[in-house]
Amino acid sequence: MYEIYELMIKTNQHLISGGFLTDAQKAYIVKRFLNEQTPINITRWGNMYPKFFIPFEREKKYQTVIPMSPKTQILSQNAYELEIIRLLYLFAEENSEVKIIVNKTLERLKQTCFGYKSCYTGECFESGIIVLRFLASVAPHEISWIKKQIKLFNQHYANKRRHSGVLKYFWLCLSELPIEIAKPEILRYKDLVLSQNKSKNDDHILNAKINDKVLSRVS
Repeated sequence: MYEIYELMIKTNQHLISGGFLTDAQKAYIVKRFLNEQTPINITRWGNMYPKFFIPFEREKKYQTVIPMSPKTQILSQNAYELEIIRLLYLFAEENSEVKIIVNKTLERLKQTCFGYKSCYTGECFESGIIVLRFLASVAPHEISWIKKQIKLFNQHYANKRRHSGVLKYFWLCLSELPIEIAKPEILRYKDLVLSQNKSKNDDHILNAKINDKVLSRVS
């Protein structure tokens, strides 16, 4: 049986690759996640860190869905929690417990520098991309907020050399954002993304699936 981190990653990869889940499978995933919330009071950590789902091995830096090799817990743990909550929302939007988790998480993110206040220092920049994907699913009506996260990416992506996963994760976001917002960004980064994805590696198939999904939106 997968731990919930592995379950989150494999579920994401399955869906990104065009896979299907039955209602029973979705219900199982929701139950696993809700049953394995962090059972301790962690409010002392402050709003920069998760409230509901914390990795069991706290010192370990968990990979993001599109690997970005986190160096900080801000990126690793927020990616861990936000991707779990995103799946909860997709599979059980009307669940009362899920609604509370989503609303409290949106409130938390509005108190963070990486999620709402345009910080691009260190891995706050990468964490902002995780927030963008979360918003695309659970709060697509937050147009100003979404555009602010995109503007931050556009202003600072080229500031320094970044892990290739950074652009790929943003590209994944563009497959899920409203088309009127995503289209100009797809056209902006299309050539760069395709040039990065020419190499054959373990992520080649997943990259191809994402490319197909994104590029079909502007064809």
